[in-house]
Amino acid sequence: MAPPHGDKSAGVKEEAAAAVSSVDNRPISTILFIVAMQAEALPLVKKFQLTEDLNSVFPKGVPWVRFYGNYKGLAINIVCPGKDPALGVDGVGTVSASLVTYASVQALKPDLIINAGTAGGFGAKGASIGDVFISSEVAFHDRRIPIPVFDIYGVGSRKALATPNLLKELNLKVGKLSTGDSLDMSPMDEASIIANDATIKDMEGAAVAYVADLLKVPAIFLKAVTDIVDGDKPTPEEFLENLAAVTAALDKTATQVVDYISGKCLLEL
Repeated sequence: MAPPHGDKSAGVKEEAAAAVSSVDNRPISTILFIVAMQAEALPLVKKFQLTEDLNSVFPKGVPWVRFYGNYKGLAINIVCPGKDPALGVDGVGTVSASLVTYASVQALKPDLIINAGTAGGFGAKGASIGDVFISSEVAFHDRRIPIPVFDIYGVGSRKALATPNLLKELNLKVGKLSTGDSLDMSPMDEASIIANDATIKDMEGAAVAYVADLLKVPAIFLKAVTDIVDGDKPTPEEFLENLAAVTAALDKTATQVVDYISGKCLLEL
């Protein structure tokens, strides 16, 4: 049934759809990497020959670090939460990830967000040390709110940008990502992760996805496996043991992803 004469809603929807299509068809020009740990970011900084931004685009006093430059026709930005001012450790976790993603999108207006980092993997779901996954969907596993509808909000499941051509070209593994603010896994976390059907778990992805969705910026999630969560070794020990080697694998895959993106629009991914 056609809208009544003078009803502008159909026209507004058509204009909005046309605007989205226009954005999707425009070549990607600016990429924002959100990376939790500087040890994970520095190989990419070197690979892309980026420069640290000493005149920060961020509020005065925050520890957030930005590296920027151009690579194969793309403006590349890598942003890390930096070191905690009091303790000197990397600002991992959902709070820092949300803040730097929001501030970076506001300041840099990226066409695409890539959340790159390490993750724990589940051997029962086919993950092995050094595997690099691209996440099809992300959700939280430690926001338990047992009230109708709030429970769905707590899980916060969101789909990543679909990249079928990228997956085919690079032959990447695909799996669902579950996010929480603890490195270990409690029995309640485990139950939620199983409910999320996750293959990998991290401490930032779903928070980045929340902000990206809020600000309408497409996002993809590259996660390299440092430890097998359902394996025999203690997670902290295995994570530290494999961090350097797995970061190199992440660096290689992230470079291949950027190489593939160069010159393409979102719809071509």
